[in-house]
Amino acid sequence: MTKTHLLALDQGTSSSRSIVFDAQGRILAMAQREFRQIYPQPGWVEHDPKEILESQLATAREALAKAGLTAADIASIGITNQRETTLVWNRATGEPVYNAIVWQDRRAEPTCASLREQGLEATFRAKTGLIVDAYFSGTKLKWILDNVDGARAAAARGELAFGTVDTWLMWHLTGGRVHATDVSNASRTLMLDVHANTWSDELLAILDVPRALLPDVHPSSHDYGATLPELLGAAIPIGGVAGDQQSALFGQACFRPGLAKNTYGTGCFMLMHTGATFQSSTNGLITTSAAQLHATPEFALEGSVFIGGAVVQWLRDGLRAIQGSGEVQRLAESVPSSGGVMFVPAFTGLGAPYWDADARGAIVGLTRGSTVAHIARAALESIAFQSAALLGAMSRDAVAAGAAPVAELRVDGGACVNDLLMQFQADLLGIPVVRPKVIETTALGAAYLAGLSCGLYRNLDELAAQWQVERRFLPTMSREQAGALMADWEHAVRQATAR
Repeated sequence: MTKTHLLALDQGTSSSRSIVFDAQGRILAMAQREFRQIYPQPGWVEHDPKEILESQLATAREALAKAGLTAADIASIGITNQRETTLVWNRATGEPVYNAIVWQDRRAEPTCASLREQGLEATFRAKTGLIVDAYFSGTKLKWILDNVDGARAAAARGELAFGTVDTWLMWHLTGGRVHATDVSNASRTLMLDVHANTWSDELLAILDVPRALLPDVHPSSHDYGATLPELLGAAIPIGGVAGDQQSALFGQACFRPGLAKNTYGTGCFMLMHTGATFQSSTNGLITTSAAQLHATPEFALEGSVFIGGAVVQWLRDGLRAIQGSGEVQRLAESVPSSGGVMFVPAFTGLGAPYWDADARGAIVGLTRGSTVAHIARAALESIAFQSAALLGAMSRDAVAAGAAPVAELRVDGGACVNDLLMQFQADLLGIPVVRPKVIETTALGAAYLAGLSCGLYRNLDELAAQWQVERRFLPTMSREQAGALMADWEHAVRQATAR
């Protein structure tokens, strides 16, 4: 009997999840485990690599059991992962030489400042599509080589391996037989020439990174090898790999230029497909590789909000305004508006389109009448304001390139279930916000890439036909009112970025 089930390993910033899908893209079972966030000092964020691996394996086993399936029933595995998070380990033992340095971590900013001062930003941008920022993996890797005792010497001897989280998982799932990544993850390292999909010797020399550290780069839908039988009960092919945001773009069936999605997770990430066109932004966005089926490069414009849904976690854990994240909508809806309060959650700086590493969180517009409910509403609305700033930048870039502005925004991720937030998002944008029936599109994209690799699906048209709308949020606010709110937001941002 032909195998028709797919297993997606969705390794995220705050938790590891595994989801079993059927061939129609329906969720059969899901398992999730949170793991520790490690903050050694302000601006530093780390994960224990072994916790990442162990939690991911545990959820895979649990999801299979919940679905009533065994590993032998799975046609292929798709892996999607938090991007830019950087790991280095010993090739002989598989032991990490240091904790994973998370994408949010800012310790490499002095290195980035030095590169910018040397006038190298244009070189990196031309080859990688990225700006020089501590967000990306290359400067994190340089920090490990420069600061972990013996790391640089061991790397020079060929004893160490570098990878993003997908590479770390594949290495251990295959017993060290596969040291590989896909083009979408590789494009986030500041080391890949995205025009050729190969590592750039020029950029490696600038960062002082030995090429022997790096994984092989393949298309996102590819035969990556198979898992060790003892890990899940049988060997399963790994057929799809993509960074979480490119995977979500794929899972949202945004296969054509001009289609855009926004993922509301720990951060918010908006991507617009640009096809084979490497489109540079003049509005603070970056150009990144999209998930790819073949060797021919495909691209997307991307904007990243560092603190999206994480602002709700801060309300819970920092301010202790709520007991659980699910309470935030009720608290926010207890007031008709934010009462003029604006919350800029720049806890780790501001991402696109501002790119200010030194910005810090600010709550402005407080009066004696302000309550915790107004702050909660302002916190929720901050997610929409940041995303609206991104879409404005994206549409300006599209028009400048002779394309039409984005006509609708497809949404996914945990916070998109919040109707108040989605309606406010549509009101700010002035275009429909469309929520699909399956909002786990990050995992779905990885599953679809794996399904194409193993022949379960014939082509992209077949996948596009499976995408279904659950709800369409239409704008109800006047453009004048939305414009006034955005002006208030930009004023608040200036307070957060003032020196």
